[in-house]
Amino acid sequence: MSKLHFSVKKTLLLFSVMSILLLSSCAETPEKFFDITILNTNVINDFASPDLARHIDDEAKEYPNIPSSKKKGDEATTTVKNKILYLEQSLEKVKKLSASGDEQKEIKALSVALYEMTIPVYKNEYLAYAKLCDQKGSQESKDAIIKDIDQKYAAAFEQKYTALMEKGKAYASENNIQVNWGR
Repeated sequence: MSKLHFSVKKTLLLFSVMSILLLSSCAETPEKFFDITILNTNVINDFASPDLARHIDDEAKEYPNIPSSKKKGDEATTTVKNKILYLEQSLEKVKKLSASGDEQKEIKALSVALYEMTIPVYKNEYLAYAKLCDQKGSQESKDAIIKDIDQKYAAAFEQKYTALMEKGKAYASENNIQVNWGR
């Protein structure tokens, strides 16, 4: 065998090994995968709940004897828009993850489904609710939006969120990831 042929084989072998090492170093650690797919969903654990509605409404409240509570008139809307941006960024991070094995693939799919379900509701119903809050709309109108959100989405959200958390607990346990599961 010629020296050139041996050198080419050696170079190809070295390149193959380096490629494998590079690709494996790009894979996320179990902790990072967990943080992005599961832990980041904490920001939506109050979806379709009275707590979220109250929080949005509180952004628009003014108190007569507290001058610092004076509002510009877009605080609730800004809060919801900021949450939408955060959720969209979180969804993109989840989509970019490389998932190895059935467990990670399932967790990733559950996480994506959760974001894809909630983001449109924030963009539509919660944004409309926030605008009503900012405009000091009637409580009756605000209640109607929140009731509609609850009826349309609460059960499906709870099912998806619970499924993700159950998978997340098993994944955290298997990978020795310390988590406080208080909700």
